[in-house]
Amino acid sequence: MPVTELLYLDDSYLREFDATVVAVTPDHGVVLNRTGFYPGGGGQPHDTGELIAPDGQRWRVVSVRRGAAADELVHLLDRVPPPIGTPVHGVLDWERRYRLMRFHTALHILSAVVYREYGALVTGAALDVDKARMDFELEDLAPERVAQIEALANEAISRGLPVRWWMIPREEAESIPDLIRTKINLLPPSIQQVRVVAIEGLDLQADGGTHVHNTLEVGGIRVVGTRSKGRRNKRIEIELVDGPERMEEM
Repeated sequence: MPVTELLYLDDSYLREFDATVVAVTPDHGVVLNRTGFYPGGGGQPHDTGELIAPDGQRWRVVSVRRGAAADELVHLLDRVPPPIGTPVHGVLDWERRYRLMRFHTALHILSAVVYREYGALVTGAALDVDKARMDFELEDLAPERVAQIEALANEAISRGLPVRWWMIPREEAESIPDLIRTKINLLPPSIQQVRVVAIEGLDLQADGGTHVHNTLEVGGIRVVGTRSKGRRNKRIEIELVDGPERMEEM
């Protein structure tokens, strides 16, 4: 399949884009030459939205998946897709995407706090539009510890820390201590350019998802549940609180 230019890697605030259909799959999928739709990964779900042809025809993007290579993305549509060569205008479901961005950045803050305070690695994570969870290599999540984690995370959010991302060679990434914060290194051997996400003064991690530009946009978090997944594996579940301070133009 042709390669798709992944616009979201540079600009997570891109809501609309123009592209061309370069391949069609038997399951109502299309490959575009460029896209702002995130295909999912690292616990973050795929985007949804629409593709619009010049004649006004619309297709709902119900899912996005990776193709044979990491930069080949298949957009699954709700009906028979447009033919190869069709120019389309992509429109993301922005409310959904922005909420996922806020949650994703919140989980990076949470992991940074837990690692800094307790040295605990991440053993799993998942997020959606209403709740997110992260699992840590921890033996204890006593109520006072949970309260401290929540308070420290919200303090970091309130500091208005800038969030940035860029690409570095894999060799350089592997020389940075603690860049990969997960218990298991999930970086495929084929990846030679690694995207890093930095929360200024707090966190630096390898990550391929979408994030907000400033921690203030997260708003705040509330721990709504904890769970033991084993003797040294504990889960923290969070939800977002407060309205975000939107900083799309920063």
